[in-house]
Amino acid sequence: MEKRRKPPRGTRKRDVPLTKDGIYATALQLIDADGVEALTMRKLATELDANPMSLYHHVPNKDAVLHGVAERVGSQFRAREWEDLPWQDRLRQLALDFRKLSHRHPKLMAYSFARADYVQPEDPFWQGLINILSAAEVPASEIPRVAASLCAVFTGLLVSELTGALQRWTTLPPAPAGPGGEDAPAPAKDVIDAMFNCALDATIVGLESHIARTREEP
Repeated sequence: MEKRRKPPRGTRKRDVPLTKDGIYATALQLIDADGVEALTMRKLATELDANPMSLYHHVPNKDAVLHGVAERVGSQFRAREWEDLPWQDRLRQLALDFRKLSHRHPKLMAYSFARADYVQPEDPFWQGLINILSAAEVPASEIPRVAASLCAVFTGLLVSELTGALQRWTTLPPAPAGPGGEDAPAPAKDVIDAMFNCALDATIVGLESHIARTREEP
């Protein structure tokens, strides 16, 4: 008896219906593995064992998929409550927790940080930052500007780390070159951790100075 041929991959009826959440979850797996640039709607459909056209019933294009994936990852961030800690410690922990999330999905986060619409008012990170600045007694009229500046500092630090720029910069002169003029070896993880904390120290000291100046102004 002749064996029935299976329909081509991506044209068979799925046992489980497609959902936006399922599409975003699979897209995130592909991005984590190969990066944003390698993601295509066809590749995503193949991974989901679905007809490519069926994806468009749920998401209009790749940009919409990336936006949904970024929102999905952003929702994983939880700004912890540290009301009993000084605002300086709360700000440091907020930045370190955000760094951990970025390290879980470095390729997606490096892409997202380059978009002006990445941070939204309802994001847990933004809300946590606003609460910390309020606790630091930053004047209410200045909080949005200060929060925006801190977002730029944190995302700039993370972009340079996720893209490898921070690691390379540590090997530039005046660091001595290796034998035969070779580049110095990339720094160990604990060195990068220390550099990140150093940048946080400088940021916190700068914010303390700014707050002190605003209190002195008439």
